[in-house]
Amino acid sequence: MSKITAAITAVGSYVPDFVLSNQVLETMVDTNDEWITSRTGIKERRLLKEEGKGTSFMAIKAAQNLLEKRGLDAKEIDLVIMATATPDLPVAATGVYVATEIGATNAFAFDLQAACSSFLYGMSIASAYIQSGKYKKVLLIGADKMSSIIDYTDRATCIIFGDGAGAVLFEPNEEGLGLQDEILRSDGIGREFLKIEAGGSILPPSQSTIDNKQHFVFQDGKTVFKYAVSGMADVSEKIMQRNNLTHDDVNWLIAHQANKRIIDATANRMGLDENKVLVNIERYGNTTSATLPLLLSDFESKLKKGDNLIFAAFGGGFTWGSIYLKWAYNKN
Repeated sequence: MSKITAAITAVGSYVPDFVLSNQVLETMVDTNDEWITSRTGIKERRLLKEEGKGTSFMAIKAAQNLLEKRGLDAKEIDLVIMATATPDLPVAATGVYVATEIGATNAFAFDLQAACSSFLYGMSIASAYIQSGKYKKVLLIGADKMSSIIDYTDRATCIIFGDGAGAVLFEPNEEGLGLQDEILRSDGIGREFLKIEAGGSILPPSQSTIDNKQHFVFQDGKTVFKYAVSGMADVSEKIMQRNNLTHDDVNWLIAHQANKRIIDATANRMGLDENKVLVNIERYGNTTSATLPLLLSDFESKLKKGDNLIFAAFGGGFTWGSIYLKWAYNKN
């Protein structure tokens, strides 16, 4: 009997209609298009502006996009993993609601939070469930409404983040395709450098925390940048070495879209040409849990069966890692 691996067999995505461009941001904070583009690579980002709609709205749309493209009945799904840093509610799991709304009535669901590494960690968990033989179809969704936790008077963070969602389906594979290897890391030193101070068990909401804007993302940009560059590059290089991959063997780098300079540094360490690096940060900014599946969705037609993909991400906490995956299908 062939070894079972976990392969991605379908992708879907959703981004809101509203576009927040660098030109508009120039009217909101002390910044300009040249400054933002040269330091981040971002030209615009999408925001979910409709009243009463949260992360689940985008997650449902992305999942429905996947199901429609694949022609799949949601009742066939065994598990829904919701990777997000911005759940609808603090307690009731967003993934449970999403699973019900898409009709995945035979699935169980849960949320996974590892900041910008949430989707990457979710790939590992989805793969493990598939390889265990217990489940045949695992839907992994990465979605974040970052606009709900961003202070749009803070030029250090409001230029970076956007809203969006992406979804992938993991299924068993006996051709040796799918997830091959992973290196996942974390370090609590990052707790102070990228965080939301209030709203948790240490500092519950109060009038004081609201007045002090402690429910918005705080980022020590220089420190996070330094750790992200070294972290993503290190694990990406190491996973290539561990699997005897040269730069010629790697077809695509699927890197977290936080900053173009971080992506470039990772690609340089791996020895990859620019044409092997998938990038859409200029259109969406950093959508946190959604960056990796949005890349897969945007560039699905470029991915060919058997291609070697290296995924890399870095997030608050700190959390980071790299995954080596062989692509399992050609888009029709």
